Amino acid sequence: MRLEVNADKTKCIFMSLDQNAERSHNVNTDSKSFERMEKFKYFGANVTNQNSVQEEIKGRLKSGNVCYQSVQTRLSGSLLSENI
Repeated sequence: MRLEVNADKTKCIFMSLDQNAERSHNVNTDSKSFERMEKFKYFGANVTNQNSVQEEIKGRLKSGNVCYQSVQTRLSGSLLSENI
């Protein structure tokens, strides 16, 4: 069995805490070139090359606020009784 990598779908990221680290755009092998990313979504979480979670936290807070705002009018409406 042989593993083949689809270069069109494969991307790479190098993580570094050094903001001045070398930033090459692509990674090249003998016959393929892989695009280098600074950030991408991995299993629903934002991953950055600076290994920073601030963007992820901001995005989740924003999503939570949007969700809260969408149900706030329903929760404070007169159609719901206070016993619920």
